[in-house]
Amino acid sequence: MKPRLIFSGLAGAVLASGLYLAASHPPDSFQGEFARIIHVHVPAAWVAFLAFGVTMVAGLVWLATKNYTFDHIASASAELGVLFTSLALVTGMLWGDVVWGKAWDWGDARMASTALMFFVYIGYLALRRSIDDSEARAKRAAVLGSIAFLQVPLVYFSVTIWRTLHPTPSIRPDGPSMPTEQLKAMLANLAAYTLVYVVFVVWRGQQSSQETLLEERDNFDLGPAGTAIEPPTLGTTT
Repeated sequence: MKPRLIFSGLAGAVLASGLYLAASHPPDSFQGEFARIIHVHVPAAWVAFLAFGVTMVAGLVWLATKNYTFDHIASASAELGVLFTSLALVTGMLWGDVVWGKAWDWGDARMASTALMFFVYIGYLALRRSIDDSEARAKRAAVLGSIAFLQVPLVYFSVTIWRTLHPTPSIRPDGPSMPTEQLKAMLANLAAYTLVYVVFVVWRGQQSSQETLLEERDNFDLGPAGTAIEPPTLGTTT
């Protein structure tokens, strides 16, 4: 059995377990049933941070080795990072609308910094689409991916640097601030979303590699039509 199928099955099983735990624990004393949204929101944000970190590391490795496998990993990971960031933003808005009474507040440091990170990585993907030369594309994307990652710690620590609307992290070095049942569901979903990310980044990286091969084939210069045909030489025998 292929490793990707094994990881896909494992990710599906863990994801199902996480969803079950998220749906079955008692309602939160303050947030009620809406606390269950956090089991999607937080893992999605975590995977986005992980994905952008992988994009940075893979880009730096490409700069050092010029091995295009790492460029494909960087590209795939950035795409997934944008996907999971959008999921974190949407679920956060749904949660905020019912718990805070407002879906969005630009005055909140976490919301504003996450939105900025989202648009910067949209720009990263746009940069990759705008450059035809594979080496130039990989080099510029690696530089931008490394600089863009500086936003990730800023987004994470924004809730402690600036005390705005967003709550502080629920899982801290001094211990979690949530009931045991909710913590189990949170950790299960963190593991599940991470496995889903691994499966998709491998699949998308392979697809990106194939797209690059097709692109190079299409851009291969065969010269003017007919240059490969040689005229016959008269007066010679074969």
